[in-house]
Amino acid sequence: MQNTVAQSDILFRRIAWRLVPLILAMYVAAFLNRVNVGFAALTMNRDLGFSPEVYGVGAGIFFWGYFLFEVPSNLIMEKVGARIWICRIMLTWGLVSMATAFVTGPYSFYAMRFVLGLAEAGLYPGILLYFTYWFPAATRALIIALFCMGIPAANLLGSPLSGWLLGIETAGLHGWQWMYLLEAIPTLLLGVAVLVWMPDNPAKASWLTGPEKTAVLARLAEDPKPEVHGLGEMLKDWRVWALIIPDFAIVFGIYALGLWMPTMVKAMGYSNLETSFVVMVPYVFSLAVLWAFGVSSDRSGKRVLHFCLSALLASVGFAIAAVGGNDVIVIIGFCLASGGVFSGLATFWTIPPLFLGGTAAAGAFALINSFGNLSGFFGPAMMGWLRQATGDYKAGLWACVAVPVIAALSMALLSKSFTRKA
Repeated sequence: MQNTVAQSDILFRRIAWRLVPLILAMYVAAFLNRVNVGFAALTMNRDLGFSPEVYGVGAGIFFWGYFLFEVPSNLIMEKVGARIWICRIMLTWGLVSMATAFVTGPYSFYAMRFVLGLAEAGLYPGILLYFTYWFPAATRALIIALFCMGIPAANLLGSPLSGWLLGIETAGLHGWQWMYLLEAIPTLLLGVAVLVWMPDNPAKASWLTGPEKTAVLARLAEDPKPEVHGLGEMLKDWRVWALIIPDFAIVFGIYALGLWMPTMVKAMGYSNLETSFVVMVPYVFSLAVLWAFGVSSDRSGKRVLHFCLSALLASVGFAIAAVGGNDVIVIIGFCLASGGVFSGLATFWTIPPLFLGGTAAAGAFALINSFGNLSGFFGPAMMGWLRQATGDYKAGLWACVAVPVIAALSMALLSKSFTRKA
């Protein structure tokens, strides 16, 4: 028996090595194209005359397009298959991201950000659904944590790259325009790679033998059967709608950081290039926290506890950054906040499959994520409004202290409603 389990673990590790690097690269590209606007703002706002409020609204309006097409996109993926649909997502958002280089004012900026959201909608919940086709529930927290590493990795890699590209002024284009054009190219290439190397499910994987496919499906069948399977059942289940609250609250911090941290660091007196390197520090820290929380969550099975601890860590981090005192203390605060919000996001998505499966899971992943990601509009917009109203960033950071506490409290209250250990 132990030998069989060991062989199964080896098989799933091999599957992870085949799928996760490509998926991680996809999400790095996705998030880079989503948040490079934060670095573009360092010079784009001046060139186009954008106020902090205009920038905050434009940065966040992406999520309204994302919201509108998220559920339809995930349901389409379940019908046509992950390979074709994710390829479509990546190619369209890559082209839209390139087109953002040619905005000329607030309204064209708003339009491109909105269309970018439409184009990318479905990628994140689609990948979460895709993982349920391949990995048993007991191993999924670490797999999702590895996937979520794409967010800090995008900022980690994108920070120095974006800082360098901002200095390019050639062929009649500004640095922020070159940044949009060049950083979209990997997305287009990865879209083609998905079509070639990403099978829809284990049954269609040419690199698995017949017995290996059977072993994967048998292991997945051992997972406890979810209570809710149908789309209608899912829409009537109050727990699905309630989970929007902690997701919204934890994602709020991710985008408040991702879209405003470069500007906040630049305001400390650093150059564009220096800012790009300083911003890397919190994302390096968050990679370590993501890994630690993913491993611990899988070993203990205590999903809700790990989510709540992550949210509270984020709140402490934002409080330290708000109190400040000197640059080092603020960056330490950003490190803790970054580690907390990213590990919270990864742990969160192990919880809906405790009671959802099939079409219900596909719809719920998209529904929760679409509403939750609206915080990507409200977070940056709130930071911009408070910055303009008060003259500094502290009011926005204090708001970010409160929101993760709401995430922890709401999830703690919900935990008793799940039928399996969480």
